[in-house]
Amino acid sequence: VAAQKCRKRKLNAILNLEEDVCNLQTQKESLKKEHSQCSKLINQIKQKLNNLYHDIFSRLRDDQGRPVNPRQYVIHCSSNGSVFIIPKHLAKSEQKQDNRKEQKQK
Repeated sequence: VAAQKCRKRKLNAILNLEEDVCNLQTQKESLKKEHSQCSKLINQIKQKLNNLYHDIFSRLRDDQGRPVNPRQYVIHCSSNGSVFIIPKHLAKSEQKQDNRKEQKQK
């Protein structure tokens, strides 16, 4: 009788584990679909942002009325919501400073 109960418990444990595996496989497939959808959405947002970036630069002019070169300037958004057009070399140095601040905070 004890051996029978032991075999029954073992069989129940195996059945529970098989059910857990099935549930995890279903969850994995669901997460794969969600990941794929998120990746597609991120790519769409990147494309929209890129289009917006090009649209903004196509409308910008310097003091003499010449188009602003997007290879030399970047759009910078400050923490207070202000938007600036700054030279790329300044943006890179500012990015390094921001990275240092983030590392210090960690």
